[in-house]
Amino acid sequence: MLLFLWIETSNEYFNFDWVTFLGTGYWFFWSIFILSLAGILTAYSSLLLLLGFLLLWEGIELYLHLCHKILILLVILACVILMFIICKFWKERWLVAGLSLQIFAPYVHLVSITVMVILFWPVAIYVARLEREVRMRRYRMTHSEKKRLKKCNVIARLRGLQVAVGLPFLLILLSLCLMPLGIYSPCIQEKENLGPKPTIFGHRGAPMLGPENTMMSFEKAVEHGAHGLETDIHLSYDRVPFLMHDFDLRRTTNIWEVQPESAFKNPAAFSWDFLSTLNAGKWFVKPELRPFYNMKPLSKADKERARNQSIPTLADLLTLAKKERKFVIFDLHGPPPKHPLRHTFVRQVVSVILASKIEQHLIFWLPTHDRQYVRSMAPGFQHVGRLVSVKTLAKNNISIINVDYKKLFPNGLRDYKAANIHINVYTVNEPWLFSLAWCSRINSVTTDNIGLLSQLHHPHFFMTPKFYMFIWLLADIISVLFIVAIFCFHWRRETKKEKLFETSSTLTDAQSRRENEEDLHIAMKPPARVVESPWTLAALYPALSKSGKEHQGRFNFAAPSKKLLPIKNAVTPLKPSKHDIQPPMPTTVFELTQAPSRQATSKATFQTPLPTLKVDKPTMPSIEVPYP
Repeated sequence: MLLFLWIETSNEYFNFDWVTFLGTGYWFFWSIFILSLAGILTAYSSLLLLLGFLLLWEGIELYLHLCHKILILLVILACVILMFIICKFWKERWLVAGLSLQIFAPYVHLVSITVMVILFWPVAIYVARLEREVRMRRYRMTHSEKKRLKKCNVIARLRGLQVAVGLPFLLILLSLCLMPLGIYSPCIQEKENLGPKPTIFGHRGAPMLGPENTMMSFEKAVEHGAHGLETDIHLSYDRVPFLMHDFDLRRTTNIWEVQPESAFKNPAAFSWDFLSTLNAGKWFVKPELRPFYNMKPLSKADKERARNQSIPTLADLLTLAKKERKFVIFDLHGPPPKHPLRHTFVRQVVSVILASKIEQHLIFWLPTHDRQYVRSMAPGFQHVGRLVSVKTLAKNNISIINVDYKKLFPNGLRDYKAANIHINVYTVNEPWLFSLAWCSRINSVTTDNIGLLSQLHHPHFFMTPKFYMFIWLLADIISVLFIVAIFCFHWRRETKKEKLFETSSTLTDAQSRRENEEDLHIAMKPPARVVESPWTLAALYPALSKSGKEHQGRFNFAAPSKKLLPIKNAVTPLKPSKHDIQPPMPTTVFELTQAPSRQATSKATFQTPLPTLKVDKPTMPSIEVPYP
């Protein structure tokens, strides 16, 4: 938000730098510094967000390094401080951002739809995976009826996640598609309704081409086709009106070199004899003091010419305006207390204007002080008002207003246009803002950037309603097609994964059923003839009863439950060699009756059942015995 706000208010960069100069006494492009800082912080934060998203996408746990934690806190702190300063001391910047949206809204609409289409890729993947998970869980639920209620709750949560992700996205997308219904842009109109190009007043001349408020600057403005010249007037202590904007001489003269102790004094406190000796152009050619960051390099001739500039008088400007037939509009600064012209400065300026013999209609009289005297002495002056009501303007017989563009556009132009009021706005430096004034049928603008605005022959971002309707519908249709295609692609891919899972599950179930059928078929066969191995207990002990307790399994034996008959001439049990041992079955665990020792075989009878031992690996050859 900070970056967007600062980019859109680029028209105010000079004013911001000038205000910081008044506070710090050091000229620097603070506006560009803040712009760069906001860009770096935005790029850094965006990169961290992107990396975090990708790590989460891959299922990797996030771990933010301590350095990043500190930097993130600094980013938050810097943004909060800057936003607080803007909201507290520079609320007008929000008005500028609002004006920019009027002209950029159609393009913001198209860019927003494009961004939503790109963001739909991960959203579609997530929704499709949730759908696959729901179907797979339902498939499993048919095989586990005991957990139906629990699994239904899981499915409900998955459906809730789908709604929580997909529904807000679709609502935002729908609002963006319908966004043109609420867009108002003055540059969307029919060509025949477009007004003429606003005339241009050079603000302090052409301050991007020459030192402000010098004759070089005004001559450059005339060369670039300025309709009028704007300036600021102070009166010297010996009653000479001269041109100067600031309330001290630090920024635009060499007062630090001549009289450092007088650098902070009001210009009206000096005599004209002293003021005329000051240099008013050397500062302009110094790279560290240039007033605008986007100034074009000066030629050697212009640099030499700028170095020789001095403070001009009002009479010098009026001579140029009379010769070129240019309008003159100015702000008249009243002198400080104890000045000889403290209460009569207006009359002194009027007398100087009348003495120049300039045509009176070329003077746009802006000062409000002693207006009745001006009307009586110079009835041909065109009086200019401020941003007041139409009734007040009509009461004072004023048909021209000079207003700040930040205050004019939010208040509307309809009433002034209906009353046929001539509107001049200041200070317009950016082409988009000049295009907005052009499309709004503003009569004239005051600008620092006369070199660029004088070359515009058609407003930027202008389009007819039919063309915008075509772009709107085309963008919506293309976005819908892309979204449907993306969703179908991911849905089809997840469906294939689901079918593959179902196929594998079906094969596994079929294999299990075949194994069960084989086992059942074997169980139903008649008992097979048992060929006893010489290593079995039955061969070693023929009197061993087979009526012992049996357990499930194919190779199980139990100790006899009755007393055995005496065995004579018992044979010592033999142990099989290693090559006679068969490999173990993977899942079969059986019980084997422990063979009696040599001492036990010498007894006539068994008094107790033999203990059983659970063995995982058989040590004797097995006998195939069918299931009971």
